[in-house]
Amino acid sequence: MAAWGRKTESVEQTSPDIIAKQIDRLKDLFPEVVSEGKVDFEMLKTMLGEIVDDHAERYSFTWAGKRDAIRLLQVPSRATLKPCPEESVDWETTGNVFIEGENLEVLKLLYKSYAGRVKMIYIDPPYNTGKEFIYTDNFTDPLESYLKFTNQTDSEGNLLTSNPETSGRYHSAWLSMMYPRLFVARQLLRVDGFIVVSIDDTEFYNLRRMLNEIMGEENWIATLVWDRNRKNDAKFFSVGHEYMLVYAKDKQFLRLC
Repeated sequence: MAAWGRKTESVEQTSPDIIAKQIDRLKDLFPEVVSEGKVDFEMLKTMLGEIVDDHAERYSFTWAGKRDAIRLLQVPSRATLKPCPEESVDWETTGNVFIEGENLEVLKLLYKSYAGRVKMIYIDPPYNTGKEFIYTDNFTDPLESYLKFTNQTDSEGNLLTSNPETSGRYHSAWLSMMYPRLFVARQLLRVDGFIVVSIDDTEFYNLRRMLNEIMGEENWIATLVWDRNRKNDAKFFSVGHEYMLVYAKDKQFLRLC
């Protein structure tokens, strides 16, 4: 990975264990439920009392590969940031940074230095249109198992994801790609920060449910609709709009203008 724009001493070159950080937060709230780095779920349920839902059936959102997508969060990145002063402008004085790399790995690398410090994140993900969305980076462990599971790598480990509508993982592969990225992105937001994600009709419903889970349904701010150029090759309707989903890190900290 490469970084342009300014010196990157403030950016850690290896990422921390994000799940371990989450456990530390849980320990701050319930110190009696964490012992030797492990969570005692029976004790946690006891401490939470009637709040715990132990019914066999409950409202939930899942897909094939969700556990693997979540498990990927437990693996620190082995990637590093390589400064590129020779390709930068005003390297010594600029206050900006441009990072080129696989976005999940970059997010993990930024976590330690920027967790809880970002005011606004905008994400324009690959739309799941039935066409290919391609990442040209080469991958090795720890991503190997996840990428193989979601059929995103070729025999040489290059990420070349083809997600045609006939694929059994038409939605699942896309959701597994999005989940860890959105999860880590949330960790970077400051308490009064917010995230905006663009999407079209294909995955709007699934993305909304995923963001409800990651950000909290109570932190949904708005669904913005914006017009784009209409096409005349539509089979039924010429749809000329897309969406931008807006969520707050914590809605109660947003200031009303």
